[in-house]
Amino acid sequence: MATSGSLSVVDMLQAGIHFGHKPSKRHPKMSPYIFGIKNGISMIDLERTKEQLEKILPVVETMATAGKSILFLGTKPQAQAVVKAAAEKAGMPFIVERWLGGLLTNYAHVSLSMKKLTQLKEEKEQGVWAVRYTKKEQLMFEREIESLEELVGGIESMTKLPDAMFVVDCKKEKTAIKEANKLHIPVIAMVDTNVNPAKIDYPIPANDDGIKSITYISNQIVAAIER
Repeated sequence: MATSGSLSVVDMLQAGIHFGHKPSKRHPKMSPYIFGIKNGISMIDLERTKEQLEKILPVVETMATAGKSILFLGTKPQAQAVVKAAAEKAGMPFIVERWLGGLLTNYAHVSLSMKKLTQLKEEKEQGVWAVRYTKKEQLMFEREIESLEELVGGIESMTKLPDAMFVVDCKKEKTAIKEANKLHIPVIAMVDTNVNPAKIDYPIPANDDGIKSITYISNQIVAAIER
C-alpha cells in the first residue's frame, strides 16, 4: 500500500475508492467531487481525493506530533476489523461496535463505564475476585467485563475528550458527527457520494463501503500519525 508520501491515483483506482452510489442518491454538495456516471454509478474524482489527502494528511501529522488524540470510528461490518487494526497500530482510541450516545456531549457519565471496566480487570488480575466473591458472582463479573469491552474497550484508556475524530461512514455515524460538531471537535471523514460533506471539517471523497477503499484511507491516516 502506498504511503501518504507517494499518493497514487492508480493505487486509489485499484482500491475502488472511485465507486460511489446511484445518481439518485447523490447529495448535491458532493457534485464537485464527482466526475461522471459509469454503469449507473456516480464516479468519485480521484484527483480531488488526492488533493484532499494532500491537504489533510499534514494536518493529521501535526496533530499526532503535538500529542493529540484521534478517535477512530467505524461500526459498519466491513469497517470494524480495518478500523480497529488501524487505530491499534496508531495507538489511538477506537469504536467499532456501536456509538454510545452522549460519549462526547456527556463524556463524564460515559467515562464511568470506562473506569468500571478498568476496575473490574484490575481486581481480577490482582486476585481480589477469588478471595472476595463466589463463583457465581465471578461469572457475573466476567459477563460484565465482556459487555463493557464491547461497548468501551477501544476507548478504555481515553482519559479526556478526543482532539479529533476519523470517521468511515458519515451516514451511519451521524449522531457521533453531530456531537463532535456541537463541541467543535474536528472531524476527518470519508465522504461517499450520498453524504453531505458540509459538516465535515476534513472531507476525503471516497467509497465508504468497500473494504479495500476503507483500508487504503485508514492506512493513509495511520501513516500520517506515525511519521
